[in-house]
Amino acid sequence: MMKKILSMFALVTALGLGYTSTTFAEDAMPAAEVVTETVTTEMAPVADMAAPEVAPAAEAADAAPATEVTVNKGDTAWMMVATVLVILMIVPGLALFYGGLVRSKNMLSVLMQVLVVFSLISVLWALYGYSLAFGSGSGLVIGDLGKVFLQGVTIDSLSDTFTANVKIPEMIFIAFQCTFAGITCALIVGSFAERMKFSAVLLFSALWFTLSYVPIAHMVWGAGGYLLGKGALDFAGGTVVHINAAVAGLVGAYMIGKRIGYGKEALTPHNLTLTMVGASLLWVGWFGFNAGSNLEANGGAALAFLNTLFATSAAVLAWSIGELLVRGKASMLGAASGAVAGLVAITPACGSVGPMGAIIVGLAGGFLCLWGVTGLKKLLGVDDSLDVFGVHGIGGIVGALLTGVFTAPGLGGTGSSDFSIASQVMVQGEGVIITIIWSAVAAYISYKVVDMIVGLRVSEDVEREGLDTATHGERAYSL
Repeated sequence: MMKKILSMFALVTALGLGYTSTTFAEDAMPAAEVVTETVTTEMAPVADMAAPEVAPAAEAADAAPATEVTVNKGDTAWMMVATVLVILMIVPGLALFYGGLVRSKNMLSVLMQVLVVFSLISVLWALYGYSLAFGSGSGLVIGDLGKVFLQGVTIDSLSDTFTANVKIPEMIFIAFQCTFAGITCALIVGSFAERMKFSAVLLFSALWFTLSYVPIAHMVWGAGGYLLGKGALDFAGGTVVHINAAVAGLVGAYMIGKRIGYGKEALTPHNLTLTMVGASLLWVGWFGFNAGSNLEANGGAALAFLNTLFATSAAVLAWSIGELLVRGKASMLGAASGAVAGLVAITPACGSVGPMGAIIVGLAGGFLCLWGVTGLKKLLGVDDSLDVFGVHGIGGIVGALLTGVFTAPGLGGTGSSDFSIASQVMVQGEGVIITIIWSAVAAYISYKVVDMIVGLRVSEDVEREGLDTATHGERAYSL
C-alpha cells in the first residue's frame, strides 16, 4: 500500500518541478484584521493662523484628512449572497452530484455524509478553526488561539479586503471562510463512498480538518503564512481546497481498499439526472466561491465571475471532445465532469488571469482531468469511487501551475510589470508540493487513528446490503 502511495507522490510531484522563484502576493486572501470600531474621521479644522508658535508638522497634520476606514453595504450584501451560493454548492449541489454517481442502495449515505460533515466542520470552525487559520497570530504554519470560540468577534469588528481602508464585517468573513472549510472536507467523501463507516467519516473529518485544512489555509491565506510570504497565488482555493482534499481522498482510497466487485462487475451510477442537477448547482454556486473570494463587489469580482463562466464552458467542450475522440461518444456524465474540472482548474487563477487565459486554463483542465479519471486512475490502481483525485487533484495542480503563467500581464493577466512567469511557476509548484505532502501525511495519521478507535470499513455484509438501510435505516426510493 505504501509503495502505491509513494508512487503517487512521485508522479504528482513531477508536475510541479523545474522552475525558479519570486514574491508576488497581491492576490492572496487577506487575513482578517479586527478593528474594534468603524473609524470615520473628518478633516480637522485648520489651526488658527494667529495662534503663536504652531509647529509646521502639526499644521500639516491638521490640514490633511485622516485615513478613513469604510464599510460598504454593497460589499457586505454581496458577501452574504456569495456565502449562500457556496452553501448551495455543498447542500444540495455536491450531495446530489455525488449521490447520483453511487448505486441506489448508497444514495442516502452519501447525502448524509456530505450534510453532516459540513455541519460538523462548521461548528469546529467556530470553536477553533477560524482562530488557528485567520487569528491574530502570524506564525508560518498556524495562527493562534486568540479567537477561539470567536471571542472578541462583535458586530463592529472588521476584516480586511484587497483595497486599503475598505473593510467588511468580520462575521461575514468568518461565515464565508467556514463554507470553504466545510466543502473541502465534504469533497473527500467521494473517494471512499459506499464502504466507510459513518462514525469513521465524521471522526476522520474532524482530525484531518485540524491537522491539514487549518494549517494549509493559514500558510496560503493567513497573516504570516509561509506560502503567502513566498508569494504563492491561490485566489479561491486550488491548493487549500482541491489538492488538499483530493490527496486526502486518494490516501483513504488506498487504505480502505477497493469496493467489493470493483473491476469484476459494473458499479454504475444509479441516477445521472441527479448528477446533472448537482453539477449545475455546483456551477451556479461556484460564482460565489470564486467571485466572492474577491471580498468586494467591484471589478475584481467581475473578473473572477467572467473567468469562472468561460473556463468552465471551455472545460465542458474539452472533455466532450476528448471522449468523442477516444471513445467515439460524448457522454452527459463526461460533460458534467468537465464542468467540475473547469471550475476546479480556474479556482486558483480566477482573480488574476484574463478571460483568454481562463479559456486556456479550462481547456487544459478538461483534457487533463479526463486523463486523470481514465489513464492515471489505472496507473495508480486505486478505487477512488467518484474520481476525486482525477478531477480535483489533477485540476487543482493544473490550475495552480497555470496561474503562474497566465497572471503575466503580457498574457492578459493582472500581474505587475516585472512579473516573471518562471519565478512564479516555481512558487506555485512549491505550494503544490507542500500541499500534497502535508495533506497525505495528515490523512495517513488521521485514518490510522480512526481505524484504531472505530475501524474504517463496514463489514462485507453491510457493504453488500448497502449503507442506506444498514447504517441509516432508510431507503432513497420506495419499491
